[in-house]
Amino acid sequence: MKTAKIRLYVEHPLGQGQTIPLSRDQAHYLFGVMRQGAGDLVLLFNGTGGEWRARVAEAGKRGGTLEVQEQTAPQRDPPDLWLLFAPIKKARTDFIVEKAAEMGAARIIPVQTEFTNSERIRQDRLQAHAVEAAEQCGGTYVPEVTDLQKLDTLLSDWPEDRQLMFCDEALAGAGATLRAAGGGAWAILIGPEGGFSEAERARLSALPYAHPVSLGPRILRADTAAVAALSVWQQALGDWA
Repeated sequence: MKTAKIRLYVEHPLGQGQTIPLSRDQAHYLFGVMRQGAGDLVLLFNGTGGEWRARVAEAGKRGGTLEVQEQTAPQRDPPDLWLLFAPIKKARTDFIVEKAAEMGAARIIPVQTEFTNSERIRQDRLQAHAVEAAEQCGGTYVPEVTDLQKLDTLLSDWPEDRQLMFCDEALAGAGATLRAAGGGAWAILIGPEGGFSEAERARLSALPYAHPVSLGPRILRADTAAVAALSVWQQALGDWA
């Protein structure tokens, strides 16, 4: 029996016998780049219904259709974890979004801080990176990537039941670790390349739901810090534990 080697995210309901139309970009990737054709198998997920195997029913240069056969994996949702980070250079921002999607963030929020270098992002492009990451890592969930939000505004409207792991570069080498017990709703905050301002650090440190932590004895680059923080949280409180 043929095996499916390609995974695609689709924005359609999935069920046995369902017919799924392909977009022009998906058809180009599947038939032009990956050289698939009628009868070949593809794995599909839509972010809510698990993973399904489908057969290529029609293949064309500008479109095609897939016929869903059977479910191959149940829906696997990540923990209720947000990642907040200040955008940096394009390639490194892409890296943060991709790794956050792979490592189990449920929502990714670019934030504008006092020292953030980038004042705009392409939300649609970053969302596409999150989709591609989910396709590649075998996930069945695609995290939402929001548009750029001001950190000050976000904190003013912060939900009281969501804890915040505040990664403070000023604590490097100080030994402050994540000691909060229990899961539930959480967020991780990674600062900009220039660090947090004194006013931002003071405000964050005073919040009852914020937990300042160190990510070791060295000051990490923002993209490295995001991966390290996600690893620390997942190991302590997430679905790696």
